[in-house]
Amino acid sequence: MIQVSNVSLAFGGRTLYKEVNLKFTKGNCYGIIGANGSGKSTFLKILTGEIEPNTGEVFISPGERMSVLQQNQNAYDNETVLDTVLLGHKRLMEIQKEKDELYAKPDFSEEDGIRAGELETEFAELGGWEAEGQAKTLLQNLGITEEYYYSLMKDTDPKIKVKVLLAQALFGNPDILVLDEPTNNLDFKTAVWLENFLLNFENTVIIVSHNRHFLNKVCTHICDVDYGQINMFIGNYDFWYQSSQLIARQLKDQNKKAEQRAKELKEFIARFSANASKSKQATSRKRELEKLTIEDIKPSSRKYPFIDFKFDQEIGKEILKVENLTKKGFFNNLSFNVEKDQKIAFFAKNSQVTTTLFNILTGIEQPDSGTIRFGKTISVSYLPQDNREYFDNCSLSIVDWLRQFSKDQNETFIRSWLGRMLFTGEENLKPVNVLSGGEKVRCMFAKMMLEASNMIIMDEPTNHLDLESITSLNNGMKNFKGALLFASHDQEIIETVANRIIDIKDENNIVDKAITYEEYAEKYL
Repeated sequence: MIQVSNVSLAFGGRTLYKEVNLKFTKGNCYGIIGANGSGKSTFLKILTGEIEPNTGEVFISPGERMSVLQQNQNAYDNETVLDTVLLGHKRLMEIQKEKDELYAKPDFSEEDGIRAGELETEFAELGGWEAEGQAKTLLQNLGITEEYYYSLMKDTDPKIKVKVLLAQALFGNPDILVLDEPTNNLDFKTAVWLENFLLNFENTVIIVSHNRHFLNKVCTHICDVDYGQINMFIGNYDFWYQSSQLIARQLKDQNKKAEQRAKELKEFIARFSANASKSKQATSRKRELEKLTIEDIKPSSRKYPFIDFKFDQEIGKEILKVENLTKKGFFNNLSFNVEKDQKIAFFAKNSQVTTTLFNILTGIEQPDSGTIRFGKTISVSYLPQDNREYFDNCSLSIVDWLRQFSKDQNETFIRSWLGRMLFTGEENLKPVNVLSGGEKVRCMFAKMMLEASNMIIMDEPTNHLDLESITSLNNGMKNFKGALLFASHDQEIIETVANRIIDIKDENNIVDKAITYEEYAEKYL
């Protein structure tokens, strides 16, 4: 168990948390969520002792071992891959080192023998004799083959380093496991393996992640960092989001009777409990949901942008036809037709492949050969992965920047669209070249909604976004009635939006299937 009592923290006059009281218990997985800059990762550092709070304390049950996913990839450069994993259990390695030093002594004494016996007993109790085999199994499960085990970390590819550090955190069955963005840079198979590992993990897990699919799969509780408080809720991310939205809607409807509101909530809880029981999700979540009372659910004070893509002109029969499109080094003789109601997710091992394809489709780059033909009724809006050309050399205010893309030049009208993207008041007068990455993407969404195109192309649209914006974008993409082409690493978006997959596996190998991502993953990944 880990308990947080009256913890407060302020930096430079800004209060991150005030009098936080939480208890994390065995058998549960806690997802820490919050807007960018709210202090999620800082809170993990308080839990791990890396940062001291201004007030309060963190108590860990005596004898319990905490393991933390290291963020510094260069911290173990002079260690081998296998030793880096074993160092996840520091006490075990300390014992091994002391044993080796004792046995190497030329004047090994009776006292040394007694000490060695004590160390051997503790070593065995901690599973020392099985440790190396367990470390190798972890590495194998994460897709790291034996050829890497004795390589130095400094000579190891960064993509493999990420997995080694994850193996280090998971090694030795820690009592408390703390993971900050554990799915970053993981391939699909490894991410699924991690999900299943955590579902079967019997101790305490605390996670910060922007991966909603991951949070939905593994979490039994959600801790929401919001306005200086951290509030804990039972259920996964979807349950937290949908229940808080339901109550917020009910509170707006003052005419609805209390009995009717209670009935809706009971039905909602029952439906979510049933869904949990049919999945691989932790059984403790189902039990907790079944015990949940209406009073336990509260609306969130979190604000969500409103993303809803509409279009002016209906789509005709012809949408987009691509024939024998070639760009040396990226793809060769790529051909596909886009049909009505299709939302196509594009995959490639190298993201530059999909970026190049989208740039060619939108006229930013030229192909080496091949043809692209859009239907006469089609208008296109493009969200590029790199949006610097729209902002870097522009000193216009947010209002004047968006005015460039609007037929209606009235400031009240422009501000109403910016309000949908959570830009209000004096904030709208900020120059766009000083905006954060997430603010720039929200400006791009406002631009695209004003353009009202019936085809949308998006290249990694969730980059720089917080969970609130990602959730709103996901809803906007699902509800869009036009043609949608996109590339994304957000598994939840791919699973809930795409009804066709085009996977550019290499320059001459392209898989094109009109199926969902879940179906595609089972057959082709």
